[in-house]
Amino acid sequence: MKRLLVVLASALLALFFTTTAQAAITTTINPNAAPTGTHLQTGTIGCSVDSSTGLVSCSTYELAGVGGSNATAALNATYTATVQCRNNGGQIVEVKSQAKAAPTTTGSLSPKNGRLSVPALNSGPVPTATQFENQATCPNGNWTKELEAGTVALSNFTYTLQFFGFTGFYITITGP
Repeated sequence: MKRLLVVLASALLALFFTTTAQAAITTTINPNAAPTGTHLQTGTIGCSVDSSTGLVSCSTYELAGVGGSNATAALNATYTATVQCRNNGGQIVEVKSQAKAAPTTTGSLSPKNGRLSVPALNSGPVPTATQFENQATCPNGNWTKELEAGTVALSNFTYTLQFFGFTGFYITITGP
């Protein structure tokens, strides 16, 4: 009976944390930052986070009513980790380290017949232990940097779509 309760409690906690992470994603559409009449034609505007890898995936979609306006979409993800600094006597000091994954961009997107196809964008790869260690600063340059196992996590991400000649972003999606 105890085992069943533990399994049920674990399942509920997993569901809660999955739902919470997805709920933290916010999408904003600013009609003033696009040609008049711009609207979603097909697909879904959105991003999701893979809970096991921390990678962000933003979906493909098509906008209509954009006239001849070019645009650019971009995805920037920031990951954090804890790096330990160990002195020669074995003493450990924890240091937070932050690294940005290489920004992903579509480059210039050109519409056809007033429709703009926006391809999917994915973050990644997640920064390596070496990249986190290079970003960390130990109190003494002679100390050894070590990435603490299991601490690499997605800190936040921002996806944007901007039309050339307009101020601001038409679409902004931010996450956890």
